[in-house]
Amino acid sequence: MFRLSSVPLNPEALQRELYETRAGGSVSFEGRVRSRNEGREVRCLEYEAYGELAEKEGTRIVAEAWEKFAILSARCVHRVGRLQIGEIAVWAGVTAEHRAAAFAACRYIIDEMKKRVPIWKKEHYAGGSMEWIQPPAAGPNDPGPGRKT
Repeated sequence: MFRLSSVPLNPEALQRELYETRAGGSVSFEGRVRSRNEGREVRCLEYEAYGELAEKEGTRIVAEAWEKFAILSARCVHRVGRLQIGEIAVWAGVTAEHRAAAFAACRYIIDEMKKRVPIWKKEHYAGGSMEWIQPPAAGPNDPGPGRKT
């Protein structure tokens, strides 16, 4: 349902994992590394995660989507490690009998993942500077960047 990956994501293969004959709608989201953030030129990103907690919380979020929306299948995968401009950092996909549920569940998964899953992003900027970007709601058991388990 949710997993971390240290290798590039293949959206076509991930989409095949969702195949469901009853599905009338399939929605997926690809979050990619962009070349600019808040007016600064980005060269690459590094993602670190508190692996065990990230997978547990990510799985919980996908399970919540199953409870809240009439969906048939759902997956979410987030990259860790160094990513280049244009690479997929996160992928979420949902199928449902009807499109409204698929859209709503996919958005829920991505929004909650960004808020709750302990994954940190280090942006490397043009000129050599870098900055850690924290998740907005890091919890008390959150070890922070550079201290992954």
